[in-house]
Amino acid sequence: MPHVVLVNPEIPPNTGNIARTCAATETELHLVGPLGFEISDRYLKRAGLDYWEYVKLHYHPSFEAFQEFYQTQEGRWIGFSTSGTCSYIQFQFQPTDWLLFGCETKGLPPSVLSHCHHTLYIPMTQTGVRSLNLSVSVAVGLFEAYRQLGNLANVPSRSAPLNADCS
Repeated sequence: MPHVVLVNPEIPPNTGNIARTCAATETELHLVGPLGFEISDRYLKRAGLDYWEYVKLHYHPSFEAFQEFYQTQEGRWIGFSTSGTCSYIQFQFQPTDWLLFGCETKGLPPSVLSHCHHTLYIPMTQTGVRSLNLSVSVAVGLFEAYRQLGNLANVPSRSAPLNADCS
């Protein structure tokens, strides 16, 4: 299953929303410091609601510490950036991918992008809009990866049977 990596996130509610998305999809969440908030921040906790017990959270105090951790893992680094070279829609995800996202104000720094195996962008029709909210970008990228990999295809809705007619 893919991993979500937030490099230097700054806004607690965004990280809390992302944690909630990761909890719902059983996706591991890696926070790479320095962070723009404390892990105990009340806005972070509130945005994640009471789902924190379901979050597979890893904290790495620096990018170097994350790189050291990653050396024991497998998979590609997929950087999401407004300067990405491929649309996330055209990209073929793999189960072991690491989806990297940068801070809200600056995105992924060039030093991190240079380590990525691929860089993706989320297309937008309005040229005056620089980017989407970080938590929205993570959800868009993560759910596309899961759609392609079929991870959520057989999860029944709470209100509809598994084999419901979707036409």
